[in-house]
Amino acid sequence: MKLDFNKNLDGLIPAIIQDATSKNVLMLGYMNQEAFDKTQASKKVTFFSRTKQRLWTKGEKSNNYLNVVDIKIDCDNDTLLILVNPEGPTCHTGADTCWNQPNSSSFGFLSELENIIEERKKSDDANTSYVASLFKKGINKIAQKVGEEAVETVIEAKDDNDELFLYESADLLFHYLILLQAKGFKLKDIEAELMKRNK
Repeated sequence: MKLDFNKNLDGLIPAIIQDATSKNVLMLGYMNQEAFDKTQASKKVTFFSRTKQRLWTKGEKSNNYLNVVDIKIDCDNDTLLILVNPEGPTCHTGADTCWNQPNSSSFGFLSELENIIEERKKSDDANTSYVASLFKKGINKIAQKVGEEAVETVIEAKDDNDELFLYESADLLFHYLILLQAKGFKLKDIEAELMKRNK
C-alpha cells in the first residue's frame, strides 16, 4: 500500500474503523506511518494520539481491542478504511460506537419491515391489520401460512415465470418474519446461528 502521509497536516491520515460484520462505523482515528506499520504487524488497530503525541493501540488499557480483518485505501491514497472485529465497546465512554449507537446488524428494508411487524403485533386492530389478525389467530395459523407460502414458492421455482417466483418468495419471507417474531426472535438471531455454523 502506497499511502500519502505528506498530503495532510502533520503527516497524519484519517482511519475510519468499521465493524467487519455489522458494517457499522465505530470510530475515526489518525495514523502516521509508524502507527500504520504497527497496525499491520500486530493486526490490532494502533493510532497516533494527537493529544498524547504518541502511538496508542486501541484497547491497551481496556482490552477492548480492534482486531484487523482488512485494510482498504481510498482513491487518493490518503484515507484508510479498516474493517475490524471489535472486542467489547469501542468508545471510551463505554458505548459501542463513538456516535453512541448500538453496534447491531441492520438488514436494510428488512429491518424496517421487522419494526413494522413488531408494531402491528402490539396493535389490537385485527380488523384492519393483516399482521395483527395473524398474531391474534396464533402460532398455528402463522406457521400454516409459512408452509403455504413455501409450497407456492417451490411450485413457482419449477416454472419459468420469474415475476411470480419473486412474488411468492416475497410472500414467504414476509410470513417467515412474522413467524420469527411470534416465536420471540428476529433476523439477528438467525444471523447469529448462521455465523456460529460458519466457524
